[in-house]
Amino acid sequence: MSIIYVLIPIAMLFVLIAVGVFFWAVRSEQFDDLDRQSLSILFDEDTKQVKPAEEQDPQP
Repeated sequence: MSIIYVLIPIAMLFVLIAVGVFFWAVRSEQFDDLDRQSLSILFDEDTKQVKPAEEQDPQP
């Protein structure tokens, strides 16, 4: 029965951490635009620029 005195503060600590993480996520605007993030993987643009072959392999 004495373990309950340990588990209740630990549970309250976890709840406070979860609430803190939730408010951090809301303040950092992670829930503002849910549609754009789900579609961004479908329309991934390749931003790498292909260099000409002469610049990629500098051989003497």
